[in-house]
Amino acid sequence: MTRQSTTIAQPTKAGSAKNQSWLFSYLSLFTSLSTLLCCALPSLLVLFGLGASVASMLSFMPWLVSLSHHKPWVFAISGALILLSFVQTYAIAPRLKRGADVCAVDDPSCDRATRFSKIALWISTVIYLIGFFAAFLLSPILSRMDRA
Repeated sequence: MTRQSTTIAQPTKAGSAKNQSWLFSYLSLFTSLSTLLCCALPSLLVLFGLGASVASMLSFMPWLVSLSHHKPWVFAISGALILLSFVQTYAIAPRLKRGADVCAVDDPSCDRATRFSKIALWISTVIYLIGFFAAFLLSPILSRMDRA
């Protein structure tokens, strides 16, 4: 009889870095969606003449009013988390991937996870920029156009 050896996989620092990358991606996506819900979506709906939809949405989700009162903090925290996610995805994670055996060479799951993280990061960035435009820039632009 042959004896089979068993090895126990120890968690590595690279594995925890991979978990942090996913965490930053989800946090940045969540916070950018909150900026869209609190500030951009109601502004855009009113702009398109759908004020009744905004009233209905605010009666269904009254916490959006208190979230919109703290708009600068919401956008600052969201921007910081998106920036941290960019640093994690494009600066820290590639160095960790080169320095340690994170994935097997023939395993495509690492590439899929990295690609998903980058897509989620860019989607959250676009959502954040749309929200920032609607919350801070749209009103001054429209008032300036109204005066002209």
